[in-house]
Amino acid sequence: MTAETLIWVAVVVVAVAALAAVGYVVLQQQRRSRLRARFGPEYERIMAEHESPRDGEREMLAREQRHQELDIRPLPEESRENFAQRWNEVQERFVDAPGFAVTEADQLVAAVMAERGYPTDEFEQRLTDLSVGHATTLDQYRQAHEISGRAARKEASTEDLRQAMVHYRALFQELLQETTRGR
Repeated sequence: MTAETLIWVAVVVVAVAALAAVGYVVLQQQRRSRLRARFGPEYERIMAEHESPRDGEREMLAREQRHQELDIRPLPEESRENFAQRWNEVQERFVDAPGFAVTEADQLVAAVMAERGYPTDEFEQRLTDLSVGHATTLDQYRQAHEISGRAARKEASTEDLRQAMVHYRALFQELLQETTRGR
């Protein structure tokens, strides 16, 4: 092989390596953009919990995989109407028994989740499962749950309880109205 041929081979190898590197960077950026769009505000929370961006992305991809394996389904119209009526009743009870109404709101959100096909055993797992399709209301759910815990210990004001109801309602309405988003 001549020196000129070796130079051309080296140039081609460097060019291919450069294209591969650029392609890899572009794919990473596309994946990050897709994950940011899918997980919304949860993206930053998840990334902050991990030492490296790659670990955070792996967690989000694992969450998506788990979500795909769940049998998430829309509510039948009759169930939707029943849950909406039950929510109205819970809101009416808030006037006389705000702490009790917040507890009921939490249970009602869990009931809607269960009927939709979400596992509801553990709160942290609920957050993980909801993060894939309901990231925009997830922080509100977290706050409502935290207030509900304080209410159980008699450490929440009426205004706190009102905020919990508002937060629960955001996720409740999203779960109730959703048909097939996130699939």
